Amino acid sequence: MALDEALLATLSGDESKGIGRLLEKGVTLPPQPRVLQELQEKLANGAADVRVYARLLAHDPGLVAMLFKVVRNASYRRFQPFESVEHILQAIGLQQTVNLVRAIVLVSAVPAKHNRKAFEAFWARSHAVSELAMLIAAERVAVCNIFPDQACMAGLFHDCGVPVLMQRFPTYCKDMRLDEPGRWPDLAEEDRRFEADHCVIGYLVGKHWKLPDFICDAIRFHHDIARLENHAARTMVAILQLAIHLHHLDLHFPDPEWAAVHAEVLDELGMGEDTLPELIDVVLERHHAAANL
Repeated sequence: MALDEALLATLSGDESKGIGRLLEKGVTLPPQPRVLQELQEKLANGAADVRVYARLLAHDPGLVAMLFKVVRNASYRRFQPFESVEHILQAIGLQQTVNLVRAIVLVSAVPAKHNRKAFEAFWARSHAVSELAMLIAAERVAVCNIFPDQACMAGLFHDCGVPVLMQRFPTYCKDMRLDEPGRWPDLAEEDRRFEADHCVIGYLVGKHWKLPDFICDAIRFHHDIARLENHAARTMVAILQLAIHLHHLDLHFPDPEWAAVHAEVLDELGMGEDTLPELIDVVLERHHAAANL
């Protein structure tokens, strides 16, 4: 997928050159599935009849099944049980449902070319982080003004540069040692080996898929919260970092990044060290309950 000049202009000179070299090596951005394009066109044209959106979604039974799975998340518990796609659209809202669809269809847009097991492990991790981020957003929405559908998008997209690089470079998993439990790409090592990191690639995917600017910025800087000013992107990164931390806790993996960012994360979410344990207990309990449905 060719990148337009306006998109490249959002990057620094060094990043733009690096992306250019990656494109020359055959790295491609995943295209938006047709169903998503049609849903976005309906939204842009002001269509308000939920039956129109439900008919479009009905063309993809697999997508509908995944949508029902996502809305079982406890962050939507006040609307449950959902009896139909129309019910989801009416209860959650058109824009919010399309946001969930954006996140869901990303998985099928980046098919595995090598090492299917690694791809499956990646998406399992992304789904878990996404679900945890939704729960955190629901708990802190009055303070943070970030909604579950937005957290779902950010959770599934925040590391989407990883499968894009995995798809192009057969040795990526081995080079980044992703077969080690709890291991995740080191940005400096990525840059040295591939001349770009997964955060920048993910940012470009988000821009190409027309995600809100603050979510694209959160994808780009989700390992560097200090780079962000006090706005929605910073809050989203705080939610993502806490969701990642809870995922590591849940699997009993070390989280070397947490010590450096936890003070900024808690401050951004309006929390203190004394209130964090209760939130962790509530979110993980609801996360486990949803997994057993």
